[in-house]
Amino acid sequence: MNTAHKGTAPDRRRSAERLRHHYDVERALADRLRSASSRPERARIYETMYDTLFAEVPDHPRLVLRETPDEVARRNHRKLRLLAPFLTPGSRVLEIGAGDCSFGVELAPRVRFVCGVEISAQGARLDNAPRNFALVLYDGFEFPFAARSFDLAFSDQLLEHLHPDDAELHFRAVACALVPGGTYLLRTPHRFTGPHDVSRYFTRGDAEGFHLKEWTYRELHTALRACGYPRVTAIWSARGVSAQLPIRWVCALETVLGVLPRALRRSLSRLPLPGIVVAARTPR
Repeated sequence: MNTAHKGTAPDRRRSAERLRHHYDVERALADRLRSASSRPERARIYETMYDTLFAEVPDHPRLVLRETPDEVARRNHRKLRLLAPFLTPGSRVLEIGAGDCSFGVELAPRVRFVCGVEISAQGARLDNAPRNFALVLYDGFEFPFAARSFDLAFSDQLLEHLHPDDAELHFRAVACALVPGGTYLLRTPHRFTGPHDVSRYFTRGDAEGFHLKEWTYRELHTALRACGYPRVTAIWSARGVSAQLPIRWVCALETVLGVLPRALRRSLSRLPLPGIVVAARTPR
């Protein structure tokens, strides 16, 4: 039986057999999605893939692990620090992939309005939601609100779950939802330090689970420019500290690291490329 590669920390909460089962189930579902040739077919798979995964893998960490209130507070604080340079009291914010909505609820008192969008309300905690927060369900493709409705859009660990053929539609839909000069701030894992899904225990190659594509800055910059974002800024962010950088600097670093053997590239990329964070602005 294949086990975790040497140098990859095992998931000590589960046996090797259960971890392998999780990997096999997730990879099979992801392969179905990757091979789906049409958007309607992918939409049908999106609707049920997580329900199927959780039914087949009842010991999945998302089902059995719960963040403590302190952990949630720390996570939300880090996000607030990341968004702070882009916020004003009058900001209208779109959070794509709102999850349990705890961050949107935390953000709402600081801005004019927050709209969280999700494909399912399962897990949303709205008991104490302020009046200027709303959760809207959507199909994962088209946003159900008027163009130019938001000043800032934000997604965290979302892009890697999209089929590569759907990324362009996503970027264009967000651009349409933003006002002229609005910003899409997104965070996603960097491919050089991956894979970052369950396949990290079983392969040294690209992600094979629900991370359908892990990106580089250069790939993301090219895609965003083609989808109506003329200005893209890289943001180095780790442990609550962030700094804006010209994206050409980061792309040049990727060029240097990209020629190295995979294992060495992965090791050397962890500090300078802890993940991808970009601020992409629409034309004024």
